[in-house]
Amino acid sequence: MVCQCWRLNWNPSEERPAPPVNSPSAPGRHAAEAHPAVRQRLVIVPLAIRTARAFVAWQHRHLGPPPGAMFAIGVTTPDTTLVGVAIIGRPTARAFDDGFTAEVTRLATDGTPNACSALLGAAWRAARAMGYRRLITYTRAREPGTSLHAAGYRRVTIRPRAFSSADGIQWTLWEITAAGLGGGR
Repeated sequence: MVCQCWRLNWNPSEERPAPPVNSPSAPGRHAAEAHPAVRQRLVIVPLAIRTARAFVAWQHRHLGPPPGAMFAIGVTTPDTTLVGVAIIGRPTARAFDDGFTAEVTRLATDGTPNACSALLGAAWRAARAMGYRRLITYTRAREPGTSLHAAGYRRVTIRPRAFSSADGIQWTLWEITAAGLGGGR
């Protein structure tokens, strides 16, 4: 059974659906069990920012949708079920907003294996095609960044950053750069 709510023709103005019984977010289910099409090739698709924001609101573990975005991409199974989104925008840190740097401001998936890496790689290809020379993103310091490594990003630094009110959360900055700018990717 496939979640019908995240087919690409889903209308984001509809009420937010509850996770289906076979979804990875349903108790006791593993992502690989819920996605028999995982062994099939994932498909990168352009996505309306509104749809990506709705998916983030439904699936992201600890953050809501970002306030702004330049573009969004999605990843689907071959039957067009949306399993993940990436929202790319201007850098949140003013020091990085040089006109040649973009930021993956949100990345959310339903747990489908390799969806994060596919989205991160596609985000870099799209940003590079638009003329950006650097793509950055942040993870919480306790997150390993396995998908980022797989997509060719490198860890830059771990630094404290204020998040919501007075919470002091450690964040890791990751980047991927065009050849000739230090990253050599």
